[in-house]
Amino acid sequence: MRFRAWLATVTVACLFWILSWVVTPPALALVPVQLSDLSYRECPPELAEGTVIPGGSSGALANCFIVYGKATNKSGKLVLNADIYGRIYDANNNPALQNRTRLGSIDEVPPGVSDFELRITVPANQPTPLKLKQFKASGFTGKVRR
Repeated sequence: MRFRAWLATVTVACLFWILSWVVTPPALALVPVQLSDLSYRECPPELAEGTVIPGGSSGALANCFIVYGKATNKSGKLVLNADIYGRIYDANNNPALQNRTRLGSIDEVPPGVSDFELRITVPANQPTPLKLKQFKASGFTGKVRR
């Protein structure tokens, strides 16, 4: 009787172990996306109108810019939710976005080279031209819940 109970327990445990390998979803790995040919332009008037940087009831005026360039995905798979990181400095080499390196995201980056755009707001008292440094991106090859 004890042997049968032991055998049943071992059999069930083995089935769970085998099924965990068969049913386990694939792991989602972070995929790097290279960003190049970076530049920026002012936002169109309809996008920039009334741009302020949040600051309670006394928001500071800001300039609106579109950062654009090329995104290179060498993975061969569609990359989703690619976070963009980088540093932006003003003409005096002061950080334009204090304590902020995540600048936004790209919803989808197809395999190969594609264009991307990112809207940013910079305090109006920061002198231009802006300097775009250390830009990179990374995302996932599967759907990620946000």
